[in-house]
Formats: sequence, structure tokens, C-alpha cells
Amino acid sequence: MAILSAAAFFLGLSVLRYGFRVNYTRKVLRVVLLVVPLVLFDYLPYTPTGTTCCLKGCILVVMFLVLSKPFRDRFAPCRICFAALDRPEDRPYTMLLLTSQAAACFSVIILTAMWLELYDAERLILIGLLVDGLGDALAEPVGIAFGRHRYQTRSLFSQERHVRTLEGSACVFLSAMLGIFFVRDAFSTVELLIAVATIPVIVTLVEAYSPHTWDGPFLYFASAAGSVGVFEVGNLIDRVGL
Repeated sequence: MAILSAAAFFLGLSVLRYGFRVNYTRKVLRVVLLVVPLVLFDYLPYTPTGTTCCLKGCILVVMFLVLSKPFRDRFAPCRICFAALDRPEDRPYTMLLLTSQAAACFSVIILTAMWLELYDAERLILIGLLVDGLGDALAEPVGIAFGRHRYQTRSLFSQERHVRTLEGSACVFLSAMLGIFFVRDAFSTVELLIAVATIPVIVTLVEAYSPHTWDGPFLYFASAAGSVGVFEVGNLIDRVGL
């Protein structure tokens, strides 16, 4: 939490003082949120439990609480941190979008982890983490910098249309491939081939059609559902002796 808060503060300063695009600073924070726990786990390993999940949820609530308007109006550091997240196109729903997506993501992660546990494959949640934390985080800046093939999607709380690009969607596709590579030993050879052929396509299509700023829950569910589908198809192939 301390590392994320410090990153948000300095990124917020870069927006307010130097005119950095919020579209970029938001994505940097997403990458920090993904990478820091993975790095710290090597030095501070722990076993995830229901208690640790609840604790993470409480920390998340506190973080959003200090970014709320009453705190921003009274404390400059809160206002600076919020500047790193407050995209003009999301106003006046920035906090609503942030909090609702975070709550939905947290719920879906728990449910999909329980679902994957039935197949003794909880670590396949890493695919969703990489797709949302890395692929989707890079999709917007890559689309802004290199996007030439555009399409549109809607926001969750308005009819306003937002632009996405095929170049940005390619980041989602590649991140799913990377996630599958990291957990490849969880699949049999046939299952791995099926996973490579299907999961990246599924999550890319889901990201393309999910609501603006609210694609996280859909990406986690799609990656888990794709993984379960791979296991079921693999089991079916084993039963018929192919």
C-alpha cells in the first residue's frame, strides 16, 4: 500500500505540474499494482486465506476512502494522488467507476479462484492477472501511441462512446499468451495447445466488447472460464480416447 501510494503521489504530481496524460499514469499504477506483489512474494511469502483476502479488501476500501472528495478537499496529498487517476472522460463518475470495478474485480477473483480450485489449478488466476494488470494496462497507451485501426465501445454509466484500437487489443492477446506460458505445466500437451488457440482470442474479444473502465471483472471471468473449458475439453478427449 505504501509503494502504491507513493507511486500515485509522484504520478499525480507529474500530471498537475508537467501535464502528463492521466491515461498513462493510470496504467503505470496498474502495472505497479501487479508487479510489486509478485516481486515481494519472493521475499515475503504467505499462504492466501480467507482472512488475507478480507484484509486486502479492507485495505482497498481505505485507499478509495482517502481518495473521496471530503478527503481531497482537506488534504493536498489525497488530491495529488487522485490526479493520477482522474481521466477527463470519466468525470463526474471517476470514483464510481473506480470503486465499482474494484469491488467487482475483487469478487470475481475470489469466485474464479474457488472455481479453479475444483480443478486443482488456482494458480491459473495468473492469466487473468496478467491480462488485466499488464495487457489491459498497456492497451490504452499503445493504442494512443500506435493505434491506427479504431473501434468504439460504450461506458457503463453513460451512452458516451470511447475509442479502442486493434493495436491496443493486441496487448491483451499477447499478455494472455504470456500468462499461459507461465502456467504451461498446469496443462497436458493437448490442453496447452487448446489453451493457446482459444484463451487469448476469448479474452481479447471480451476486452473489446466490455464497458469502458469496467473490463477488469469480465477479463478475470473470461480467463478462468476459458481455462475451465480447456480442462473440460481435455477430459472429454481423454474419455473418448483421442
